[in-house]
Amino acid sequence: MADESVQREALIAAIENVAARIEAEKSTLTDLDSAIGDADHGNNMHRGFEAVVEKVDEFEEMSPADIVKTVGTTIIGNVGGASGPLYGGSLMSASQELEDGITAETSIAFAEAYLEKVKDRGDAHLGAKTMVDALTPAVHTYKKSIEHDDLPPLTAFAKAVDAAERGVEFTVPIRAAKGRASFLGWRSVGHQDPGATSTLFIMQEILKTAEEYLDGETDAEAVAESVPDEDPEEAK
Repeated sequence: MADESVQREALIAAIENVAARIEAEKSTLTDLDSAIGDADHGNNMHRGFEAVVEKVDEFEEMSPADIVKTVGTTIIGNVGGASGPLYGGSLMSASQELEDGITAETSIAFAEAYLEKVKDRGDAHLGAKTMVDALTPAVHTYKKSIEHDDLPPLTAFAKAVDAAERGVEFTVPIRAAKGRASFLGWRSVGHQDPGATSTLFIMQEILKTAEEYLDGETDAEAVAESVPDEDPEEAK
């Protein structure tokens, strides 16, 4: 994997790309949240990543793990409601998995830790119409693509983004079971979850950045060609 200076450069580029995407999609996220939430998701996410970008100069001297941790603390300090702890707190917790740098192995550990912390903090499960519906298939696809299919990380992440997109689509026809949207009951059906959507936007920008730094194919769909006989962990 690339040395720490290149990893740092890639992380900073990803952060700037994500911030720009969130700014561009602010009204989209607000509209989605207006239908089933407090109509503040777009503004909250934009405020958080705007504050993160203001710290970019500080990142030049940090390790990858410390950069991710600082992104998390900054989001917590600038994003209100549930989004601050969900996005920022989960980043802070998962950042420790990157203490040895960013590799295929540590990125899987990071993704799994992030997903588990989001589930814990939001008390959410798959099918509850939350960001977990985008994250779960993405993380599982990423892990399976690397550990079972032996795909390069870039290709694996492209499959993960495709899986996240399908997860976002999955939120539309289901009833919300968590968050403010759950108060609407069956009226939440037919609306796309804003948290799952912003998660997809973030992943898409990370993939866009990774294409500049990693080798591999990105025209990949998250389709399982076969069911593995063994769990990847047991097969090691």
